[in-house]
Amino acid sequence: MDAALARERIRAVAAQLDAFVVGHDEAKRALVLALVCREHIYLEGPPGAAKTRMAEVAARAAGLGFFFYQLHRDTRLAELVGDTVLERAPLPSGGERIAQRVLPGGIATAEVCVLDDISRAPGEALNVLLRLLQERKLGDVSIPLLTAIATSNPQRDEYYNEPLDPANLDRFALQLRVPGLLGAEDLAPARELVERAASGALAEDPRASAVCDRGALDAAFAAIARIAVPPRARDALLEALRILRAEYGCDETNSLLTDRTFLVKAVKLLRGSAWLAGRSEVASDDLAVLRWMTTFRVPEEAHEKIEEVIARVA
Repeated sequence: MDAALARERIRAVAAQLDAFVVGHDEAKRALVLALVCREHIYLEGPPGAAKTRMAEVAARAAGLGFFFYQLHRDTRLAELVGDTVLERAPLPSGGERIAQRVLPGGIATAEVCVLDDISRAPGEALNVLLRLLQERKLGDVSIPLLTAIATSNPQRDEYYNEPLDPANLDRFALQLRVPGLLGAEDLAPARELVERAASGALAEDPRASAVCDRGALDAAFAAIARIAVPPRARDALLEALRILRAEYGCDETNSLLTDRTFLVKAVKLLRGSAWLAGRSEVASDDLAVLRWMTTFRVPEEAHEKIEEVIARVA
């Protein structure tokens, strides 16, 4: 499949998100970017802010093997990756050997998964889950997972959840807060949602059509690797990171600006942003991905200044 057709199909995923979800334009763009770059994304916001709705629509529209799971305090590892079975094998010397193996299921067989309320997962299941997301392997066997979409309520006592460790959050290259529409200064999206609800145009069960497929995403991923990253774009990225550290005090004591995420994955996300925009090389507009990468990796006061930082280096 050529890159132009792949881009057309991926833009159809964005159109499905617009059809089923009102507002939340930043989160919808980030979801599409996560799919084409094969990165994981974390969405945090209050109940009723369409986090799960967006995640499900994006996953179904992508046309991939799909797994949805709502995590809870009693989540068992088998529910996420498949059941463990015991097998007996005879030994040449007599007797038998008993070994266990996992019958892959859930995340281990999906290409895209939605992990709802991830911060409610118990420690054992969460640790294995996050290792799966990072390594994309179950034991020594590779799994087909491309993108995980995780959601969570805000990390506050009234939601009865535990904050994710910053190092665990680093598994998600893209991280966004998703506020309710009523909290925005511009009430146009809230008005549109009311109008859709009043007219009966709001689907309660957003069964998005599969408008994309693995072939399109494979073609997109290959095309992204060919996007040029000119020296000015590389310098702008490094300067933005220097400003965060030198001028806003983002260091190892309060931030997680890791080499893996900001020197490797950031380049891939910049390329993905350029490709989705139809460009052959990274431009200053693509630095906007830093907004979606620093949400929970730097102090909130530093993240509030990220637009200024991007404007300075662009």
